[in-house]
Amino acid sequence: MSRRFCEGMSARARGDTTAAERAFAAARSEMEEVVRQQPDYAEALCVLGMADAGLGRRDKALRGGRRAVELFPVSKDALTGAELLRNLAIIYAWTGEKDLANNQLEEVVRIPSHISYGQLRLHPWWDPLRDDLRFEKLVEEAKKPVALK
Repeated sequence: MSRRFCEGMSARARGDTTAAERAFAAARSEMEEVVRQQPDYAEALCVLGMADAGLGRRDKALRGGRRAVELFPVSKDALTGAELLRNLAIIYAWTGEKDLANNQLEEVVRIPSHISYGQLRLHPWWDPLRDDLRFEKLVEEAKKPVALK
């Protein structure tokens, strides 16, 4: 994640919409330059999508997140792929696509990833899903250990 994106997250969590938009716009500019130089850099595409989601640019956000997951699936790299799936779930949540966010999270909580009960319960990424019963079930499921195959 870029520093500017993290600043946007912090401002968003504080309810400072102006500072959040300014930081997300700066993060977007940074990531846009990275993607211009490396068009298939999945992590940058995903952060670009998350910044777009933070700025209310739904279609661009969805395109960026989906493209990142296509470029770098879990089958290519289990940890980075899972992180991109989590980020796509964040994009879905921030763009009001609660069903898609929950679908994505259902997949991620069942594989080894950085998703944990504590993160789902406390991280502001998931605030748009807090009133959703499916999300609450996923939070409870995240308490269980991941079954290794």
